[in-house]
Amino acid sequence: MIDDLITGISLGFFLSFMIGPVFFILIETSITKGFRAAMSFDFGVILADIVFIAIAYFSSFRLINSIKDEPALYLFGGILMITYGVISYLKLKRTTVEVIALESLKIKKDYLNLFFKGFLLNFINVGVLGFWLAIIITLGPEMEMEPNRMLFFFGCVISAYFVTDLFKILLAKQLRKKLIPENILKIKKISSILLIVFGLVIMSRGVFPKEEKLLENNFIFNKK
Repeated sequence: MIDDLITGISLGFFLSFMIGPVFFILIETSITKGFRAAMSFDFGVILADIVFIAIAYFSSFRLINSIKDEPALYLFGGILMITYGVISYLKLKRTTVEVIALESLKIKKDYLNLFFKGFLLNFINVGVLGFWLAIIITLGPEMEMEPNRMLFFFGCVISAYFVTDLFKILLAKQLRKKLIPENILKIKKISSILLIVFGLVIMSRGVFPKEEKLLENNFIFNKK
């Protein structure tokens, strides 16, 4: 159990700092909307991870392996992410600094919407499913696929990931006090552009699946 605890905490900490769309949107949400809003977003992300873990654990490994490498899924997920990024950017292009200032004074705290945003943003990245499958295939046999032991391990992973995200949110929130509306608008635009970039990277996995396989050994982009 001690080994599972240490491995789970280490993996959760590592996952929290993996660079991806969720990482940047979480920071942006904390800076522009505050602690509770960022937490709502993060809960959605974590739920998507739990769903993926359950799918990878309870489904056939052969089936999941074939699904996770299906180019069409990468194309679909990439297009969704790009579309969201483009719509957000175009909307911000029409947003004035005065509107941002009003939002800063009276922040719209649509926690349920942020929760679903976090869930969907993580869920459309099919690479996350492949990541959790790889973890189960690699570490599962060492734990003899024992349900209680697997549950404890992934509980440690998710808990460590959540606690690390909590510190990231608190640190990012401190920046909000120093930001003027012009800079908040710039941060929102940069986040939208990053979503488009990540969407293109995800799409490239569907367009160039063989090249992606070669790069997977040297670079990880499956998670936050």
